[in-house]
Amino acid sequence: MSAPAALTLRRQGSPDLLVAYAEAVAQLPIGPDAKRLRRNAAQRLLTIHPRPAEWMTRPTPVRLADLQRTGAWSFLTWCFVEGHLRPDLDLLIAKNPGDLYQEWTSRHPDDVARIVQIAERFGWSATWTKDVSRGGLSLLCLTSGKTLDELTDDAFDAFAHALAAAPSAGPHTWTHNSSRAFSLHQACYELRICQRPPRQARAVKATLEQRLHAIPQPHIRKIALRYLTTAATTLRPNTVDLRADSLITFAEYLAAHHPRVHNLTELTREHIEGFLIYNHKRPWRGRVARDQPVSAVVSKRSIIDLRCFLDDLTLWGWSERPPHRLLFPSDIPRLDKPLPRALAPDIDRNLLAAINQLSDPFARIGLILLRGTGIRLGELLDLELDCIWDSASHGSWLKVPIGKLATERTVPLDAATLAVLDEWMALRGPQRALPHPRLDRPADFLFLERGRRLTAYRLRQGLHDAATAAGLRGRDGQPLNLTPHQLRHTYATDLVNAGMSLQALMALLGHVSTEMTLRYASLAAPTIRAAYDEAMGKARTRLTLTIAPVGKPIVPDRIQWLRQEMLKTRVAHGYCSRQLAAEACPYANICEQCDNFVTATEFIPALQAQLADVTHLRDDAAERGWDTEIARHARVIASLQGHLDRLTRHATPSTDT
Repeated sequence: MSAPAALTLRRQGSPDLLVAYAEAVAQLPIGPDAKRLRRNAAQRLLTIHPRPAEWMTRPTPVRLADLQRTGAWSFLTWCFVEGHLRPDLDLLIAKNPGDLYQEWTSRHPDDVARIVQIAERFGWSATWTKDVSRGGLSLLCLTSGKTLDELTDDAFDAFAHALAAAPSAGPHTWTHNSSRAFSLHQACYELRICQRPPRQARAVKATLEQRLHAIPQPHIRKIALRYLTTAATTLRPNTVDLRADSLITFAEYLAAHHPRVHNLTELTREHIEGFLIYNHKRPWRGRVARDQPVSAVVSKRSIIDLRCFLDDLTLWGWSERPPHRLLFPSDIPRLDKPLPRALAPDIDRNLLAAINQLSDPFARIGLILLRGTGIRLGELLDLELDCIWDSASHGSWLKVPIGKLATERTVPLDAATLAVLDEWMALRGPQRALPHPRLDRPADFLFLERGRRLTAYRLRQGLHDAATAAGLRGRDGQPLNLTPHQLRHTYATDLVNAGMSLQALMALLGHVSTEMTLRYASLAAPTIRAAYDEAMGKARTRLTLTIAPVGKPIVPDRIQWLRQEMLKTRVAHGYCSRQLAAEACPYANICEQCDNFVTATEFIPALQAQLADVTHLRDDAAERGWDTEIARHARVIASLQGHLDRLTRHATPSTDT
């Protein structure tokens, strides 16, 4: 019955679009009455609006009212799917699309299957997979008039702009469809349909010129823009932004306290001194503005940036520079230099045990890697798949990428750290390379999940969870507040305490100056401890020497003396600690063997005591097999015996008459 209906419409001169729709309705598995209702609804709409393309340009509320009266949504659905009309985003958001998405996906099953395949690899939930692969894909392809393979990065950008401008898109609708588009864009990038990964919707960063509009003085603003544009050729973007903040702060101070100053040539030392006082306790400004003094680091950075600005203008010979030097090295405040905050051994042990039990594999593996290599948090997140370098003779090494100090280095890996790296590579799976944020090349970042780079948030959260699970608390009873950087301090401290040289530690940590590494030398280094113990041992020995009564010899405890495991030689004010490897000292007891040595009868008791001591030393050296010491002691015994024999002869009265 439907086929004759289409013929009847054609004989009546009905629009070709209506005739084609009647032929399509004739093929539907529905009853005759349902087919008639659909044809009539389409005819009513076309009678009122014979040009559907023009009708699609009318406001969305008007079109919704027309659809309510005519009931022609099924006709529009067919027009959209067949490509006779292109739906706009606002209409599809305002009107429940009904069977539109289902009809489109039934005609593009291969496209849907490809998105589902990526979704399974990324571990999306079944609900989200269905929503993106059917609803999201249908919505974007219908509104753009493209198939999956025809989607481009520009198509996603256009969708984002249309969504932001759609009157019917409330906050919830905007969030939901933005998330759909983000996930679909991610899948298209992984399928190599799109050429760049999706980006989270963020506020567009202001240009340098826009930021410097905060400088009230037009002439100073012009010089600052020219200066920062020149400096940006050698400085990193973040450094340029921080220097711009410092110049804005100085200009705002001038406007508030010296409103008559409009040019840098008008600056005097008085203006700088006032700024130094103000900057020391000034409040925070900008997006972090709050009624609290800035930190000492921020205060110092502002002074350094201002000094660089004024000094560079002088060095470059700019005519707009101040007439005299206004800032000096003594104006830069000195910061406190606290020791590295390494974890105590028991805390470190308990924390590592808790980290190994974390359920989040990224947090567990990332924290173990931080503790086992001492790399910085940013360096960890920038690691790439080729970061492991194996040497047949020197084991496995981690290639740390260019980071905070713009240097690359390698760090040796132990077996445990290498094992967690292998574990993560197995979990990561194949993923497409992402554009490097600083270098103009694609990068296979190690820590990717679902096509996106992982952030530091999960590492900090994992560290907090591990500290809580380990029961680590501060002196106030509150949970211990730990930071990932403390794992780096603990790594370096362990190496220093194990005897690593500061030169080697400097290379491992990636420091560019010895001053940075010397902070670890102030910790409990073994060399400092050994020097302390040696000095205290000598000091205690001096303090424990007995003070003999007048007229009695000073003789130490021979038993304690002979037990020392060194070359045992007593001197007038202590003991000689010369090691055995150095052989006998050529200067030991040199006075007693000297031709100029003169003694007297009152020293006979001291010489006899010394002779007894040296005899004990000779016998002990003989038992130990110290031949050079035996010979030296023998020479001293012979000399002492000669002195005693001579003194004894002079002390005995002669019997000759």
